[in-house]
Amino acid sequence: MPAKRPAATILDGVILAATLGFFGLLGYRLFFALNYKWNWSVIPTYLVRFDQEQQRWVANILLEGFFTTIKLSAWAMFFALLLGFLVGLLRVSPRLFCRLTSRTYVEAIRNTPPLVLVFVFYFFVSDQLFAWLGVEDLFRAAPQGIQELLALLFSGPALIAQFLSGVLTLTLFQGAYIAEIVRAGIQAIDTGQWEAGKSLGLTRWRLLRLVILPQAVRIMLPPLANEFINTIKWSSIVSIISIQELTFQGLQVMASTQASIEVWLTVSALYLVLCLALSLIVRRLEQRLARADAPHAPGIR
Repeated sequence: MPAKRPAATILDGVILAATLGFFGLLGYRLFFALNYKWNWSVIPTYLVRFDQEQQRWVANILLEGFFTTIKLSAWAMFFALLLGFLVGLLRVSPRLFCRLTSRTYVEAIRNTPPLVLVFVFYFFVSDQLFAWLGVEDLFRAAPQGIQELLALLFSGPALIAQFLSGVLTLTLFQGAYIAEIVRAGIQAIDTGQWEAGKSLGLTRWRLLRLVILPQAVRIMLPPLANEFINTIKWSSIVSIISIQELTFQGLQVMASTQASIEVWLTVSALYLVLCLALSLIVRRLEQRLARADAPHAPGIR
C-alpha cells in the first residue's frame, strides 16, 4: 500500500499564516505605504519593439539581455561540466600528482571570490590572451553569414572578448564545484562495484565508463541541477565588465527611466522563469531515470 501523506498540523497552519502575513505586509508596504510613483507602462517598451525596417516585432534591450544571459549560462554550463568531470576524475585518480593538481585547482577557485576572478580574467587574461589570438579581428574578418551565426551563438565582434572572458570565469568557478560533486558521486558507489569490475578484468577506464559513472550520475544529478541554476544566477556578476546580459541591461533601463522597482521586479521575474524552467527539466529527467530503475510490477494472475 502506498504510504499515507502526513496530516497537516497546527504548527503547519501557524507557519503558513505567518508566511502569508509577512508577504501581505510586504506587498502593502510596497504598493500602498511606499511613497513611490509606479510606471509599469515603460516596461513593455523595453521588452519588445516594432522594427520599421523589418516590419515586425523584435526583442528590445531587456529581452536581448535575457537571451544573452541564456547564451552565457549555457556555454558556461557546458564547459564547466566538461571541466568538472575531468577534474573530478583526477580527484579520485590513483596517481598522487593528479590528485594534488586537481585539489589545488579546486581549493584555489573555491576560496577566491568570483568578483575577483572576473577582474583577473578580464584585465589579465582577456586583454592579453584574446588580443594576442586576435579573436575580435577573426570575427570581423569572417563572412557576413558566419558573423551572424557567431553573433547568434556568442556575441557581436565588439563584445566578443568580454563575452568569452565571462564564459571562462564562470566555467572555472563552477567547474571547481562540479568537480567536487563528481568526486563525491564516484566515491559514493560501493567498493564492491569496483572489486566486481576488477574481477572481470575491466581496466579502470572501462570500469568507470561502464559500471561506476552510470550509477554515480544518478547521485550527481540533483546537486548538478543546483549548480546549473547557480550558474544562471552568477552570470549577473559579469555585468561589471560590460557584457550586455540581463542585469547590465536592467541597469541601463533603470538609469534612463528611473523606474527602479519596476525594472528589478521584471528582471527578477525573468531570472525566476529561467531557473524554474531548468528546475522542471531536471525534475523530469530525475523522474525518467527513477522509472527506468524501478522494477517492473508483477502481472496480475
